[in-house]
Amino acid sequence: MGRMRENPRYNVISMRISDEEKDTLELIMNSTHKSVSDIMREAMELLKSQLTNPQMNRQAA
Repeated sequence: MGRMRENPRYNVISMRISDEEKDTLELIMNSTHKSVSDIMREAMELLKSQLTNPQMNRQAA
């Protein structure tokens, strides 16, 4: 049996991407040494922070 995790992840999401998007994702994976899942989690957090703090994003731009 698998080990118990503090924050288990049961949900699976799949998506279709173009060849160009796949190449970009592989480039990011190779340069960061992160998994697709980790990259997508970070991307969601970044977008979430941009959506919840619109003034901070205007100041940074």
